Amino acid sequence: MRRRFWPVALLLSCFALPAWADDRLAAELAAAAPAANPEVLSLAAHAADCARKQGLLDGFHRLAVIDYSLPSTKPRLWVFDVDHGRLLFQELVAHGRNTGDQLAARFSNVEGSKMSSLGLFQAADTYYGHNGYSLRLRGLDAGFNDNALSRAIVMHGAPYVSEAIAERLGRLGRSWGCPAVRQEVAHMMIDTLKGGALLFAYYPDRKWLKESPLLTCGAAADPRVAENRSATRPRGG
Repeated sequence: MRRRFWPVALLLSCFALPAWADDRLAAELAAAAPAANPEVLSLAAHAADCARKQGLLDGFHRLAVIDYSLPSTKPRLWVFDVDHGRLLFQELVAHGRNTGDQLAARFSNVEGSKMSSLGLFQAADTYYGHNGYSLRLRGLDAGFNDNALSRAIVMHGAPYVSEAIAERLGRLGRSWGCPAVRQEVAHMMIDTLKGGALLFAYYPDRKWLKESPLLTCGAAADPRVAENRSATRPRGG
């Protein structure tokens, strides 16, 4: 059976998300990273703005965006200096063992699932563990990634993340749900993000797009948005 992919633009129009995004930040991110999907960057900007408005954070200076709709063999992690509108990293990143092979397909917030989670995370503290220098991630997206700390979902370097592995296997190696990156860049990237930076993990998952509290905020306050969501909500199938 062939997999059915929903175009990002179609999903976003169905859920009316771009209308609420922080347009200025989204435009700056898109200009800094032309290889990234601008609609995904717009979602990231909106989620970050919602988190700030909901009092989950005071502000942020760094933002990482992962587009899990891309194959693991492609650079799908971007790290931005928000204050100066600069792209700092464009890198490979692994997904969870039970999330998929080359392509991600399944996501979870459940302990022991060995799947990646979607939504907005905030970088916390660093530590040295089994995978070396690592960065704890606090999930801000209630119901979708808020078990990240208890699941030990962290950013770390891994030998199975490299262009050589991707060429040999046709995919990267996989983690137990952590966004693992190349060992050569892990320490510098972690130091760039630690202490409050945001990480936004995207996939065109219909339930998440429809129900995430950081993607749906503002709908009730803006009747135009609420009307559009009601009129264009896709039917199941």
